[in-house]
Amino acid sequence: HKTLDHEVDVLEHQFNRNHVDTLMGLAKFIGPNEVEVATEAGETTRLTAEKFLISTGTRTYRPDYVPFNGRTVVDGDDFLEMADIPRSLVVIGAGVIGVEYATMFSALDVRVTLIEPRESFLDFIDKTLIQEFTHQIRENGVDLRLGSAVETIEDAGEHVEVTLANGRHVRAEMLLFAAGRLGATASLNLEATGLKTDHRGRLSVDRKTYQTEVPHIYAAGDVIGHPSLASTSLQQGRVAACHALDTPTMPESPWYPYGIYSVPEMSTCGMSEEELQERGIPYEVGVARFRETSRGHIMGLEHGMLKMLLSLKTRRVLGVQIVGEGATELIHIGQAVMNLQGT
Repeated sequence: HKTLDHEVDVLEHQFNRNHVDTLMGLAKFIGPNEVEVATEAGETTRLTAEKFLISTGTRTYRPDYVPFNGRTVVDGDDFLEMADIPRSLVVIGAGVIGVEYATMFSALDVRVTLIEPRESFLDFIDKTLIQEFTHQIRENGVDLRLGSAVETIEDAGEHVEVTLANGRHVRAEMLLFAAGRLGATASLNLEATGLKTDHRGRLSVDRKTYQTEVPHIYAAGDVIGHPSLASTSLQQGRVAACHALDTPTMPESPWYPYGIYSVPEMSTCGMSEEELQERGIPYEVGVARFRETSRGHIMGLEHGMLKMLLSLKTRRVLGVQIVGEGATELIHIGQAVMNLQGT
């Protein structure tokens, strides 16, 4: 909350300094170029504009079969409001949020079971990295169950009982449901503009300009789906705003650094080995383990690795993947080399 309040203060200061008018309220489109805003004071204001940027983000996905109660059965938002740390936790959904919370709480000596209905998780990350990561979180005490669909979730008062499709039962003091998020677009009345969303309420955009199918309406951030990271969302907003106002801007870097703040951290930039194989690009792999370096030895690290993918033809760096201590601090070096087409 402290960080959020600080961020909001900084933005409000920036708005004032740059003469940006802000209007707090609930907005909906009433035509392709007009929105109606209902303010907290109960007034409605209509605004027209040539261009619009939608960056409403996402909200948690709360399916009917999960008995949310805000106490023992929670979503990613309620989770931060907990009064006490539970002794045991079940996390459903091994996406970025599920993996981060599961491993953080495992590091706090909470008994964690991470359940994912699919046979794999975090598919956009290199398989070698995921194998290393899986081995390490299991060693750290996370009970990872892949390919386990959830049949029922029962709120039994003192604990939560989860029945899996394979007949197994999992019991814990708290359950975190983190299986995806929905674009916060339901109340925008997008029909008035002719825009359609996908089944998760997200908008599709041209990834160079961030224009939606209706060219004068732009969208950026989590509402357009993957990668849904704070750093990438800020950059998308800049590109969209500059394009909307016909202002020249820096060309966008094709290489996004991804940071996953799990324990251990994971970070990647560029292509994974699987992508290179799909595209038929001849490549070579270099791997370095943290424990083999003097710095790693001084830090007492037993785990962690860096993997680099290089083009056999041009020797250029095509991808960098890191798992282990400080992974998210190191990835930018790889990104810089790739942006400068380094070898």
